[in-house]
Amino acid sequence: MLHKDLLNILLCRGEAMKYGHLELHIEELLKEKGISKNTICKELDIPRSNFNRYCRNEFQRLDAQLICKLCSYLDCGIEELIEYVKE
Repeated sequence: MLHKDLLNILLCRGEAMKYGHLELHIEELLKEKGISKNTICKELDIPRSNFNRYCRNEFQRLDAQLICKLCSYLDCGIEELIEYVKE
């Protein structure tokens, strides 16, 4: 389950907001674990174009199910995957 405070800020990326933004550390985790983008996209049934946007932090919203899938597959905590950056 996602932390309540994180749920409150999941929609802030991509908007000019004074509250900061979220950054995903997918590429770093993939590199650390030796997993290719093609492999994770196939395993989790994620369209590669969508996945690339997440990797580039070019997203408007985060899907809770996707975050859970990524944390499970990458065997990491949400705090390793998502960082809140205060503006």
